[in-house]
Amino acid sequence: MENKINDILAKAKSLLPNAKTKGEVAAISADITGPNGSLTALMKIIPTLEKSQRPAAGKMINMAKSQIEPLITQAYARIENEQMAQALGESPDITLPNIDAPMGTLHPLTLTIRKICDIFKKAGFTVAEATDLETEWFCFDALNTPADHPARDAQDTLFMPRQTVAANVTKHADELYLLRSHTSSVQIRAMLKEGAPIKILAPGRAFRRDTVDATHSANFHQIECLYIDKDVRLTDLKAALVYLFKSLFGESAKTRLRPSFFPFTEPSFEVDFMSANLGKLSNKWIEIMGCGMVDPNVLKNVGLDPDVYSGYAFGLGVERVAMLVHSIDDIRHFYTNDVRFLRQFSGR
Repeated sequence: MENKINDILAKAKSLLPNAKTKGEVAAISADITGPNGSLTALMKIIPTLEKSQRPAAGKMINMAKSQIEPLITQAYARIENEQMAQALGESPDITLPNIDAPMGTLHPLTLTIRKICDIFKKAGFTVAEATDLETEWFCFDALNTPADHPARDAQDTLFMPRQTVAANVTKHADELYLLRSHTSSVQIRAMLKEGAPIKILAPGRAFRRDTVDATHSANFHQIECLYIDKDVRLTDLKAALVYLFKSLFGESAKTRLRPSFFPFTEPSFEVDFMSANLGKLSNKWIEIMGCGMVDPNVLKNVGLDPDVYSGYAFGLGVERVAMLVHSIDDIRHFYTNDVRFLRQFSGR
């Protein structure tokens, strides 16, 4: 019995690695492990053996079978690979994408930022970016924000410890640094670098000491818009806002300006809008953002003559827009990394 099993095993090891087609593999497999195969025939003999011999015989046959079955599987796989390589040519293109690989998608906030930027790129605006870590001068002083303004309070703004700044930032190490509370600081850097005229969008993250709830987040995203040139008027600002909201919410969108106050604009306004495409909020005035004509002091701080140049600026919360566009009721959904939520905006 043992000699016969060894002969069958040797036959399998000799024939299967040299089989050329799947048909040959199937024939070898049938000849050994099939219903009428040689190994199957030995299994049928076991009941005729003495009881003391049966366990050892069964164990040897099972061990042989456990070695032969992987050889059959390997033979099929080898032939399939050879056939595929032949179909692809002698040198298969290993850069071809794996069609079974999962694909990532863009985050809804990224999609919203790109949509707004695309809207304004059609009007001649370019995108400007800067660092998340800013100095007080760029974030407040240059924007005409007085030292006693509430926004500069440590309860609202994430200031960096002086020793940390000194160890990591050599320039202006004597000035207090902070995680920017708005992307308006990008406007200052862009005007200092490019001067006027200038038309920019400044998308990016901002940070404030907000308690996280359904409508607030300590980390959020803004898009600031700035247009500086000769003879820029308030009517230009209104036209830009009408263009933006009609592009975002459809031709039914309307806007209105309410007088307000911001240190960096004069005059300043709160912007309300309404649209017929907002579900339960349709045709209701919704406060959405702040805007205004750039304050002359801001122009002076970047070396521009306010008697020659004027301009407008506004800041838009990206999460706020995304929540309105998609009827989302909780800002925290954007940051929980729930794939079921995120896939709704992927288009796949």
